[in-house]
Amino acid sequence: MRFCRFPLRSLCLPQQKWAFNKRHGNASKENLLRQGEKIIGVYHWYYEYDLRGVEAPNIIHTNTLAENLADIQEKDRYDVVLANPPFGGKERAEVQQNFPIKTGETASLFLQHFIKILKAGGKAGVVIKSTFLSNTDNATVAIRKTLLENCNLHTVLDLPGGTFTGAGVKTVVMFFEKGKATQKVWVYQLNLDRNLGKTNPLNENDLAEFVALQKLALSGAEGTADSENSWTVNVKDIDQSTFDLSVKSPNKKEVVRLRSPHEILEEMQMLDEEAENVRTVISRIIGL
Repeated sequence: MRFCRFPLRSLCLPQQKWAFNKRHGNASKENLLRQGEKIIGVYHWYYEYDLRGVEAPNIIHTNTLAENLADIQEKDRYDVVLANPPFGGKERAEVQQNFPIKTGETASLFLQHFIKILKAGGKAGVVIKSTFLSNTDNATVAIRKTLLENCNLHTVLDLPGGTFTGAGVKTVVMFFEKGKATQKVWVYQLNLDRNLGKTNPLNENDLAEFVALQKLALSGAEGTADSENSWTVNVKDIDQSTFDLSVKSPNKKEVVRLRSPHEILEEMQMLDEEAENVRTVISRIIGL
């Protein structure tokens, strides 16, 4: 699946000024490509992309997580981060010392790095497992709090299972802008009428409604972006001790199947028979 065009649209970026960071699942290698006067850092894993005219990229090999966040200066920051960090990876204790919030979860360390490395006003689109929005361990709660307080997490796109082949977990894409706290989060739940997989990947048509409604959501027009598949969450209304952002659609009511009178009578008869059997056994035991 080529996940490139829709994040760039969602971030409202000029497509002629792209740079790519292409990562192949190895935490020790990072390729940084620079193009033009304006540097846009795009972190991405696993997928090959057309470099759009970058004939001689400046490639730097380094371990991103080995960099202490305290050493990052303004000149090191980026306008844009697009990322799909590895899920389920574990980092050594010495690597965790580079981060203010200690955790062995690789994706959580990368998220701290992305927030730190963005310029003020910088934009990001980050793919992460959906459990990040709700896990209650101390590190995850602290990172969610940091994200909401330092960035405007304006959009969460909830992806269907199978979007990323081999991921094994459900994922979401978080879109945020650094520099101001989150007031509201617009959530879109992508519901498709087919199963996704390697031979049936996500395509641009699948995302057409999301792209159209997100434009309305970002325009500030109250309520116009809410639909059967989307809704708005006020941060002041969430649990302030856990900052739980679980994707729970308020538009889908739980369907309770009501039993027919015939089914109810059958169950009553069965219970009566069971009760009679119990009484018979007890009577025999006590000699009645």
